[in-house]
Amino acid sequence: MESMIRYIKVIGGPPGKEGLLVGLKNGAILKIFVDNPFPITLLKLSTSVRCLDMSASRNKLAVVDEHNTLFVYDNNSKDLLFQEPNANSVAWNTQCEDMLCFSGNGYLNIKASNFPVHQQKMQGFIVGYNGSKIFCLHVYSMSAVEVPQSAPMYQYLEQKMFKEAYQIACLGVTDSDWRDLATEALEGLDFETAKKAFIRIRDLRYLELISSIEERKKRGENDNEMFLADVYAFQGKFREAAKLYKRSGHEPAMKKAVNMYADLCMFEHAQECAGVTDPKVSLKLITKQADWAKSSEEPRTAAEMYLSAGEHMKAIDIIGEHGWADMLIGVARKLDKAERELLAKCAVYFKKLGHHGYASETYSKMGDLKAFLQLHVETSHWEEAISLVKEHPQFNYDVYFPLALWFAENSHFDEAQEAFNKAGLHNEAVKVLKQLTHNAMVENRFNDAAYYYWKLSMQCLDIAREKEDQRKEMLQKFESFQHLAELYYVYRSIQLYTDEPFSSHMPETLFNICRFLLNNLTKDVPPGISKVNTLFALAKQSRKLGAYKLARYAYEKLQELHLPSRFRESVELGSLTIHFKPFQDSKELIEDMMCYRCSTNNPLLQSSVCINCRQPFIYSASSYEVLPLVQFYLEEGISDEEALSLIDLEVPHTDEGHAQGHTTDRGDMQSMRIDDGLDYTEEDPFTATMSFEQGGSTFVPVKVSRSALRSMSRRDVLIKRWPKPLKWEYFRSLLPDVSITMCPSCFKMFHSEDYELLVLQHTRCPYCRRPIDGHNGSTLQQSRFSEFPSLS
Repeated sequence: MESMIRYIKVIGGPPGKEGLLVGLKNGAILKIFVDNPFPITLLKLSTSVRCLDMSASRNKLAVVDEHNTLFVYDNNSKDLLFQEPNANSVAWNTQCEDMLCFSGNGYLNIKASNFPVHQQKMQGFIVGYNGSKIFCLHVYSMSAVEVPQSAPMYQYLEQKMFKEAYQIACLGVTDSDWRDLATEALEGLDFETAKKAFIRIRDLRYLELISSIEERKKRGENDNEMFLADVYAFQGKFREAAKLYKRSGHEPAMKKAVNMYADLCMFEHAQECAGVTDPKVSLKLITKQADWAKSSEEPRTAAEMYLSAGEHMKAIDIIGEHGWADMLIGVARKLDKAERELLAKCAVYFKKLGHHGYASETYSKMGDLKAFLQLHVETSHWEEAISLVKEHPQFNYDVYFPLALWFAENSHFDEAQEAFNKAGLHNEAVKVLKQLTHNAMVENRFNDAAYYYWKLSMQCLDIAREKEDQRKEMLQKFESFQHLAELYYVYRSIQLYTDEPFSSHMPETLFNICRFLLNNLTKDVPPGISKVNTLFALAKQSRKLGAYKLARYAYEKLQELHLPSRFRESVELGSLTIHFKPFQDSKELIEDMMCYRCSTNNPLLQSSVCINCRQPFIYSASSYEVLPLVQFYLEEGISDEEALSLIDLEVPHTDEGHAQGHTTDRGDMQSMRIDDGLDYTEEDPFTATMSFEQGGSTFVPVKVSRSALRSMSRRDVLIKRWPKPLKWEYFRSLLPDVSITMCPSCFKMFHSEDYELLVLQHTRCPYCRRPIDGHNGSTLQQSRFSEFPSLS
């Protein structure tokens, strides 16, 4: 070089063509490229160069001379742009063309464009400036200092140079600086810069405002005062916004001012903006004021204002929600009967508040008879509903259908069926009972399942009596449901024995129950009934009572089935130990299975008919022992009424020294007690009819003639008086010392002592749950209505 080099600055460039700025002692400033031996003179100063730097775009050159003066030149025209004193080093911001910093006298100076210098204390020599970071060399250590760019940014904001301020802010400012920039740009209507700034601080509310303004501009709006008024309103400068709205003079602007003050609950200012001549606006303001009163927890004031503004529906809602029945009935009485919607709303709230009388008055004013009936139904005032529907039978369905559901939910199924019939829904009773039956089976309430199946069977019998086209199908269902009811009724005792630690049944009773269930189970086992439980209970009771052969059979069958873990050990142990018992059953148990028609001892486990004469066994519905009864049939030509008269025609007499059997028929229950003293001889016509052809495979029923009927005593006969289309069934007892009772509802037969004990325990029939009148001197259910005795 022609003079001593005082400062070198690397200014970069392409690989292999990098450049350097060189400041000489004689004041020359040169640009040197590493691939070019010839330096390029950029500028010639009169004093020695101490420090220099070039802007990022290579358009400006900053030089510090030996007099500590900073000079900034235009690199193209070589003109001096400005100069600053007290500088010993300088560096341009690599991210902003118009910003540089220099140090001197213990201060850091930042200058943006032509604005005044911003100073702060800092020791060292400036070697670089990138964004908001300044690199400073102090003695032998290099440090990077973060310097906020707030001051230069505000300098640009003061001059409304929003885009330049945004560029400075991008170098690094605080969130509050970003918000100031966004707000100033928004008030200056520079929506693009404001949008970018609000995006930086993620202020969605202002971004929505800017987006709406941009949409309005796209639609052709160009009133900047309206835009600025919206901005002021958004910022909370409501008076300034109102002034701008008024200045525009347009009706939409005036509406905005009114709405703004109304939203602020400044209703006096809103009235001033709207004027007092427009009644519609006044009503709207009253409505707004009512809304404010409602939100400020002054509901009564709000309701009164709504009524003044004609907003009756809103007023009714407030009054109803707060339960002011007196105020609500006052509103309802002032309303015209043609305002049906408002009156209906009042009635709805009266129902919710439990004011049945007010609701009735409102519906009467409306003249809505159907709603009036529905009110009685919803409030369960069945007396009023039934009396009203008698006068207006066209509403039978609207009353009797919910009444039937109410009966079903309260376990009054007889009344529910009657109500379904009155509603014209004959099949609905069957559906309800089917659903109840299904629920009982799923929940293992087998006693209830048996009862519901019995109810279903009786319902099917009623339908078969009324509808001839469905008679055959209904009678088949009747038989099926009767069978299922008995199976579930029996299985309930087995389930209690296997699932609960204690059982109330005697071993003989459980033994009989298990045999009865297995004898009557078909291939398709009903849902919920467990063959494993039944065989397990049978095995345990058979072993206990000495029926070892039957117990061995039960254990063998159990080993063929999938056993629960709780039974497995007991079954395996029982299967082993039963081999040490005799291979025969107790004679006493076998004798209990004697057929009373042919005196044949039947196996313990077989079908429910005698293996010899095929006569069906009649079981007690409590102990499931075979009752000494034989079913007989009437010869052709004998009607039920004639048979009953013939049986009652003559009552056999016995000696006074012998105890006499007696039958009691109280209408609600038939009870037969046959005591010692009756001796059936060969001359008895009924005994002669019981003969049959030995070795035959078909069942020969016992048919009686008129003479046989005359020879019978009413004490000896039980009659199942089935309703049509079924026929009556007749049974004759063959043992004089057995007392038998038959329920007049379900026609199940019991040993009298067992039946009386069950009635004392449950106050009703254990099978059909028919209440027993006269128990404890009172009736179990007292009648409130002649139609529905259980409606209480």
